[in-house]
Amino acid sequence: MPAKPIGRAELEILNYVHERHPITVRQVADDLGRAKGIVRTTVLNVMSRLVEKGFLSRRKEEGVFVYRPRVPKTRLMRDLVRDFVDKSLEGSLSPFMAYLAEDARLSDEDIQRLRELVKSLEDRSRKER
Repeated sequence: MPAKPIGRAELEILNYVHERHPITVRQVADDLGRAKGIVRTTVLNVMSRLVEKGFLSRRKEEGVFVYRPRVPKTRLMRDLVRDFVDKSLEGSLSPFMAYLAEDARLSDEDIQRLRELVKSLEDRSRKER
């Protein structure tokens, strides 16, 4: 994924496209317009920026541009989190871990997934020694 910043509106539309692709600007504008009050020209501008930044692909099909994500959503989210940690937290996971421990609302499933991740990290660390 390109290392270009992504804004809140871009992320919202990108998530929407990920859940419903292939999709047209009109479809996004119709659905989000009702829910969020976003007009078609705004959606078109945001989706065009996402194409320029490399997050979406656009192809003409039957006279209409159809949009698809360029990377799987799991990779996109991982890359966005990595970018956030690198730029906003200066590479340190400590503030994020403090957030998880003190402020995050974690479900039992989230906690179990964290346990599995910690175990996997411990196993990997032992193998590297």
